[in-house]
Amino acid sequence: MQTSRTFVKRTRAGAVVKVVREHYLRDDIPCGAAACRLCPPRPDATATAPAPSLEARPGGAASSLCPGPHYLLPDTNVLLHQIDILEDPVIKNVIVLQTVLQEVRNRSIPVYKRIRDVIQTPEKHFYSFTNEHHRETYIEQKKGETSNDRNDRAIRVAVKWYGEHLKKIEDEEKTQVIFLTNDRINKEKALEEGITAYTCEEYIKSLVANPELVDRLACVSDEGKEIENGKIIFPEHIPLSKLQQGIKSGNYLQGTYRASRDNYLEATVWVHGDAEEKEIIIQGLKHLNRAVHEDIVAVELLPKNEWVALSSVVLQDDGQDEDDVEIEEEKENILKTSVSKDMLRPTGKVVGIIKRNWRPLCGMLSKSEIKEARRHLFTPADRRIPRIRIETRQADKLEGQRIIVAIDGWPRNSRYPNGHFVKNLGSAGDKETETEVLLLEHDVPHQPFSQVVLSCLPKMPWSITEQDMLHREDLRHLCICSVDPPGCTDIDDALHCREIENGNIEVGVHIADVSHFIRPGNALDEESVKRGTTVYLCEKRIDMVPELLSSNLCSLRSDVDRLAFSCIWEMNHKAEILKTRFTKSVIRSKASLTYAEAQMRIDSATMNDDITTSLRKLNKLAKIMKKRRIDNGALTLSSPEVRFHMDSETHDPIDLQTKELKETNSMVEEFMLLANISVAQKIHSEFPEFALLRKHPAPPPSNYDILVKAAKSKNLEIKTDSAKALAESLDKAESPTFPYLNTLLRILTTRCMMQAVYFCSGMDNDFHHYGLASPIYTHFTSPIRRYADIIVHRLLAVAIGADDTYPELRDKHKIADMCKNLNYRHKMAQYAQRASVAFHTQLFFKSKGVVNEDAYILFVRKNAIVVLIPKYGLEGTVFFEEKGKPTPRLEYNNEVPSLTVEDTTLCVFDKVKVNIMLDASNIQHQKIQMVLVEPKIQGNDVPANLSTETTSNNEPEKKKRKLQK
Repeated sequence: MQTSRTFVKRTRAGAVVKVVREHYLRDDIPCGAAACRLCPPRPDATATAPAPSLEARPGGAASSLCPGPHYLLPDTNVLLHQIDILEDPVIKNVIVLQTVLQEVRNRSIPVYKRIRDVIQTPEKHFYSFTNEHHRETYIEQKKGETSNDRNDRAIRVAVKWYGEHLKKIEDEEKTQVIFLTNDRINKEKALEEGITAYTCEEYIKSLVANPELVDRLACVSDEGKEIENGKIIFPEHIPLSKLQQGIKSGNYLQGTYRASRDNYLEATVWVHGDAEEKEIIIQGLKHLNRAVHEDIVAVELLPKNEWVALSSVVLQDDGQDEDDVEIEEEKENILKTSVSKDMLRPTGKVVGIIKRNWRPLCGMLSKSEIKEARRHLFTPADRRIPRIRIETRQADKLEGQRIIVAIDGWPRNSRYPNGHFVKNLGSAGDKETETEVLLLEHDVPHQPFSQVVLSCLPKMPWSITEQDMLHREDLRHLCICSVDPPGCTDIDDALHCREIENGNIEVGVHIADVSHFIRPGNALDEESVKRGTTVYLCEKRIDMVPELLSSNLCSLRSDVDRLAFSCIWEMNHKAEILKTRFTKSVIRSKASLTYAEAQMRIDSATMNDDITTSLRKLNKLAKIMKKRRIDNGALTLSSPEVRFHMDSETHDPIDLQTKELKETNSMVEEFMLLANISVAQKIHSEFPEFALLRKHPAPPPSNYDILVKAAKSKNLEIKTDSAKALAESLDKAESPTFPYLNTLLRILTTRCMMQAVYFCSGMDNDFHHYGLASPIYTHFTSPIRRYADIIVHRLLAVAIGADDTYPELRDKHKIADMCKNLNYRHKMAQYAQRASVAFHTQLFFKSKGVVNEDAYILFVRKNAIVVLIPKYGLEGTVFFEEKGKPTPRLEYNNEVPSLTVEDTTLCVFDKVKVNIMLDASNIQHQKIQMVLVEPKIQGNDVPANLSTETTSNNEPEKKKRKLQK
């Protein structure tokens, strides 16, 4: 059967066209109940893989409202807001209507993906029913009926049909269908039509054997949840329709809200314009107006006489209650400081939320001191997120645990948003728990690979076949070796170097042919692009591809045959490229060396075998190439990286050292850079519209302010007109009495840089890589750990005729979307790695007590200095704020900042001594504490912020009044 709808519409060109839409209806769509013999079997079911279905005798949780067997059928809002409940193992046998799924997809893609995953989980017995194409459940929209009302009616029609259909099944005990809706009008209509209907809260509270589920109920309505004093704290948000009009007219600006880590009363909004990005400062609780980090917000600019500069004050939220908002106003006054007019920046206030970016949050419960209280504050691990008020009956059990909480809403008269408990992760401080937290907080996909993904892997034992050798060269005779960090099992790259008959040198970079095993569009490919990159933590690795590929079949280990993609150059002895060719190949590495082992061979006076000779030639060429690159303006920057030495039994860090780089590190890097540049040139020449490339934008001049001023304080000049000028002035910035100065300047220069990003060549005009001083660049050399390299391999394979293309590879919009995801994944991986280093640094200092070390001042703040400890590559903040002591003074001399604490003046790059210890007073946010020892400042023996915290927590009378209220 079919229904059709005819209408006319006007095209962009102005023509009027007639459109006919046909909607096909069927009578063979099964209900999904396993006991049903009235419906035909599911077409996607097989003997070995039955389709997901509802249980014949639904078991699950016992309900006091519905003691008999029953299926649940939720409406759209229940699915959107109560997804955490629906994901719980207790909730089974749920019918998800097509109408509901479509509405969820239109309103929240993350929730849609989560419910699709639940439907695909066989043990959950969730069934997706295509009611919009079923002859007996499809309905037309009535005249004057809204789409929302029509969909509500369609859901009720489907519930009623299910109830009548299940009565016809010959069974000893009839199965009911329970309609779950939080819409009061919809529920009333359902009851009038004879449908059994409950709110989600009513049903969950009826599950007497599972009282813990009540904690996971989302607070869908603010009614009854708001603070009883009724005092309005925040301005009302302007409705979305008016916001859009205001943005169009220019009255409001749309941008991404970025909360400050250091100051909870300050944020910035990044406005994405056509010409350039604009940063708007937001200061003060009312101006922040309930926005949460990464929300898309509408901002109204304040008059110029109200503009401010970014504050250098460090302020942490110490958990005020609602009746202490006056304290916030006192803190806001601290932010206001007299600065020169040129330091003022555009300042605004949040007037509305365009799109919330709320996600599940990790953190800890701050238990209420009121006995038997159900309402408590949750403190997120991410300091940019405000505390969240939740209701739970498990407070005693959850104290000291890392938990996950979701935000539900933020009323105008509540200092904090409302939320609900989702999951208990484990004890705070436990290594496994903390690793789980940092992976969740940085959105790193880390679940085990599914069976569907693993089924795409080659069957073992694996060997190279005649089919594999098509379009492939046999290079197993070459003296190829790999050079990697110690313990590396995912070996992406290998090198060879030999003299050829005409006296020139042949150099080859051989990269694992991962794209041979990961074919476009299969489950393994989809999982790899979702992960985007391998994430390296201090103790574990979260692989982008399954271990069979990463550590075995794609790893270019020695003495085994492996498939590779080779980039081979003919060079003269001046390292000038004469010819370049690319080929798929088979190689057999002769040695898997560490950087130290390769360096030892190069330096050895006695070793002259083929591998050693090859390494020496490579090293000689690499030095020439590096000098040429630097002469062209490439930057040599510095970033303190650390390596932990772990105890073999406890796996706790027992030593912490900065990584030492050898000549061989640079040797490998030079040839990887050259391969990436050569491949970038090739794929762009073949596919100018859809090559996947990588660029490093030049920083705006303002980024260099801190570097230029810091150098000025040491009477040095840093030129930033171009990368070459910057590189040359950094090379000249030496001080005979201060040898570490140049390293500090290079570390600061690294902070000034923009983030390198992937992009599609057909969607951008600027290809330049600023840091490498290269006009074009891409990533080709690490396909085991970066998905971008897999796409580049596919493009290169098509370019040389070694593989076929596919539609998505030639779609620049899809490549651009993929680049956006890859850039996000790489950024999150970097943050996760830093968090892992920070956590292991805390473990290292936990058993050390107080450690005294030399440090250098990197930045000066209004009430603190940021120092770098070269021995550990460790950065930390020393605070100077104690009650009863003079306030530190931030001063500027020729725009160079300094901080005067009592009679001592501290400047950027000053050498100081600090005591380092672990501050475990806050188990949620344990941190490395630093106290200045030299130069000696009176009364600075106790960490300033520790004493401040102690003071703020000892206000007995005020606390007592709060508790009584």
